Amino acid sequence: MIVPGLATLPPPPRRWVVCDVETTGLDPRRDALLAIGAVAVRDGRVAPADSFEMGLRPERLADRDNILVHRIGEQAQRAGRPAAEALAAFAAYAGDDPLVAFHAAFDRGFLRRACRAAGAPMPPGRWVDLAELAPALLSGPRSGALDDWLAQCRIPVTERHDAVSDAMATAMLFQMLLSRVPLAMREPAALARRAREGRWLSRSA
Repeated sequence: MIVPGLATLPPPPRRWVVCDVETTGLDPRRDALLAIGAVAVRDGRVAPADSFEMGLRPERLADRDNILVHRIGEQAQRAGRPAAEALAAFAAYAGDDPLVAFHAAFDRGFLRRACRAAGAPMPPGRWVDLAELAPALLSGPRSGALDDWLAQCRIPVTERHDAVSDAMATAMLFQMLLSRVPLAMREPAALARRAREGRWLSRSA
């Protein structure tokens, strides 16, 4: 049986880049990017050896309350790489592969603004938001945080609120979600459509 629409889909990507950022605050218009962490998912499996982690040197250091969250102290912030260098390195790591994040608009917004300010390339891959995809594929809290989904899926996490550790946790959740999707639909446009359908069903319920 041929499922309508599947015949026109491109083949699933062999590599996805699951990323997370740490910032000096929550407003991408004024706060700064402090660190980028990423882990690849290859052929449906998390690939820890294919990872990326780099700190950026902000123009203004984060305040004490913010440091308590991301634990990137003043010394580490001062030791960060220049923004243009770090962002170019991340773009080279990501390549054209699709990107995945939990609340992707947040990560994408900070990366886009930082790239624009530094004159650095923005990775061109399409984004998939796990905050939208998870409730479309699993029963659970419709507005749950990443920790809620990790706990529900019994994904062990030894460390959080560190860019590469958060990216690893997100990658493990993404791996589980991919396993619930037919192989032919494991590509960005199909996953985005599945997330939209899930939102529509939740509003109609």
